[in-house]
Amino acid sequence: MRKQRNWNESYRDGDVPWDTGRPSPELQRVIMQHGIQPCRALEVGCGSGTNSVWLAQQGFQVTAIDLAPLAVEQANRKAKKSGVQIRFLSGDICKWDQPMESFGFFFDRGCYHAVRREPGNAYVNVISRLLASGGRGLILAGNAREPHVPGPPVVSEEDIRNELGEKFCILDLQEFRFDEAPGVPEKFLGWSCLVKKLDL
Repeated sequence: MRKQRNWNESYRDGDVPWDTGRPSPELQRVIMQHGIQPCRALEVGCGSGTNSVWLAQQGFQVTAIDLAPLAVEQANRKAKKSGVQIRFLSGDICKWDQPMESFGFFFDRGCYHAVRREPGNAYVNVISRLLASGGRGLILAGNAREPHVPGPPVVSEEDIRNELGEKFCILDLQEFRFDEAPGVPEKFLGWSCLVKKLDL
């Protein structure tokens, strides 16, 4: 519960430097360039819901999860104001055991790099279980080639390939710059990782 309180405090205090208030340009690029068609989609670590709203506006049927209940409250208000239907849920994705329909696509801007050290590669196993056969996903994570403090947690290319490779085929892995948030002048270096579920 301590993790939940810490994230709630961030949203309560407005200390959310990762929240740009704009849809991720990298998400938009990947959706368009890789021809990902509207389907049931899951956003992991949805925050205030900006990217979930954008996906819903493109025709995706979106379910979104965040650990912080205050973030989910903000996301619900944003979706209602935007006139889109999204199912927002609060919980820990690494411990997720609620039954849900399978998803054809998932998006993660900054969750994987924060929870990847949970025991048993829990994140990868849960996401794989929730994804339909052949489903794809986009993970945006901090890049260890440019360590920075403050900034997002970072991960190496080797660790990405080793950890995600247990359950996913990596279709595309490239460097990009996170969109800057208000008051954060630096665009941090990240990994853009498009994956496809392996049929094991």
